[in-house]
Formats: sequence, C-alpha cells, structure tokens
Amino acid sequence: MRAEYEFTSMRGAVRGKYAKRYRAGTNLILLQPDLARAFPTDTAVNNALRAVLRISKVLGRANRVTNKPTKRTARAATRR
Repeated sequence: MRAEYEFTSMRGAVRGKYAKRYRAGTNLILLQPDLARAFPTDTAVNNALRAVLRISKVLGRANRVTNKPTKRTARAATRR
C-alpha cells in the first residue's frame, strides 16, 4: 500500500475485520452473479461441490483416467 493513504479519514473501515476467520482457516470465495443466483447459500454451494466430487470419483474409477501420455503402437502407426 502507498504511504499517502490516510486511514483515519475513512468511514466504516475496521482494521482486521476478517483476521480471526483468516487465522481459523475460513476460505472466502466470491461467486459470479449467475452462480450466486443458482446457489444462494453456502449449504447449496457445498452440496453441489460434494456431488461433483462424488461423480468425479465414480467416473475416475470406471475410466481409470491417468495423466500419462498415450503410447503409439505399431498397429496404430500403420493405420495412417
């Protein structure tokens, strides 16, 4: 921050307003307006994210998705 800011003249400013939450490990996340309309409460957001995690675990087990690059086999190379 710049040295010329005069915080004493600011109305409603509170030093360390969220410090206690920050130390406790709370994550504050800002949602885009369309997502805030779809998920109006923190419970709705958490339920949706938990559902995505469950689905990704199920799909991950079924497809055995890996981050390894695929290898070209001799048969695949001859198909060109």
